[in-house]
Amino acid sequence: MSGRLELQGLRKSFGGVVATDDVTLGFEPGTLSAIIGPNGAGKTTLFHLITGKLPVTAGRVLLDGAEITGLDRREIVRRGIGRAFQVANLFPSFSVQDSLAAALMAHAGRTAGLFSTFPPPDVQRQAEEVMELCGLTHLSRTEARHLSHGDQKLLDIALALALNPKVLLLDEPTAGMGPDERWRMIERVYRLWEARKLTLIFIEHDMDIVFKIAQSVRVLRYGAVLAEGTPEEVRRNPAVVEAYLGAEHAL
Repeated sequence: MSGRLELQGLRKSFGGVVATDDVTLGFEPGTLSAIIGPNGAGKTTLFHLITGKLPVTAGRVLLDGAEITGLDRREIVRRGIGRAFQVANLFPSFSVQDSLAAALMAHAGRTAGLFSTFPPPDVQRQAEEVMELCGLTHLSRTEARHLSHGDQKLLDIALALALNPKVLLLDEPTAGMGPDERWRMIERVYRLWEARKLTLIFIEHDMDIVFKIAQSVRVLRYGAVLAEGTPEEVRRNPAVVEAYLGAEHAL
């Protein structure tokens, strides 16, 4: 399966404003990494560049050694980059099961049966597997618009997983949740990563979560890489403490 993601000198500017400044990072297959930094540091812009939502001003994105910079967004997904957003991007009137079936069929180019009452058995089986993995089986017939905030975010992750990505990008998976719900969500994310062995990269502002589950942490500031390393190394980095963490998270 692999899933090595490389960013080489990635830059994005909007007129005179540089949102991403010469970002060079490597993510090894099967690793769990966090990207942190102040608001406006360029974290979400970086995800936009990886997934093709925004065109790259300069630099390259490579997946398993093959360049994907500038490819159509659907082709980037087909190559193995999946993404779940801060705001759940769902089929509001579809049930959980039908949402997943629709995503699977669209991804496979089987649009003729997209709105069929009875999805093909293989699609049904795949949808059921993803629902079980994401803890959504008991909500299979619930319409997406009637799900709780946390379950909507789980469905958004499930939709990304249904496309069998090598690399999964999660933009603040715990945003808008209370403390207990945040930890339930991140435990679910961790179990998904363990089960699928994919390369998982997440943006998160809760440092307790970051330092508990991430294998490595990358810190952005003003669109550039300020630091990278293990959670312990990042917590001890004086520049990171001064720019972002504050004394309460330093070791």
